[in-house]
Amino acid sequence: MTETGSLLTLFISGFVSATLLPGGSEALLAWQLSTGEYNPWSLWFAVTTGNALGGILTFVMGWVIATYYPLKALNKPGQLRAKQWLERFGPLSLLMSWLPIIGDPLCLVAGWLKFNLYLSFFIICLGKAVRYLLIVGIF
Repeated sequence: MTETGSLLTLFISGFVSATLLPGGSEALLAWQLSTGEYNPWSLWFAVTTGNALGGILTFVMGWVIATYYPLKALNKPGQLRAKQWLERFGPLSLLMSWLPIIGDPLCLVAGWLKFNLYLSFFIICLGKAVRYLLIVGIF
């Protein structure tokens, strides 16, 4: 596969992994790093960009959903815990947006709560960039 193809695949994997769909961008990044065929910083940039954009899309989906379904629609125990946690820590809680399983719902509910748009986008990008930087650092 060409470097461009690998970067595009990694970008798509990162993007899908940051939406509510399952994905394995970390494993793909680790494999591509282990081959030594590609520039690690290009791989890091591609996966971080895709994953950050996916997180931002999930945040925006929450923002749009809030228009049709007010916050009172959050009534399941897990949803209420996420809402309370997000309200307590605000946009800084989005540093955890990289975590498997809970990161995507955090972005969605943060958008639903209409956190500051630009600060939230920055923090989502920062959290995801650091996670992939750690993976690149291992290899």
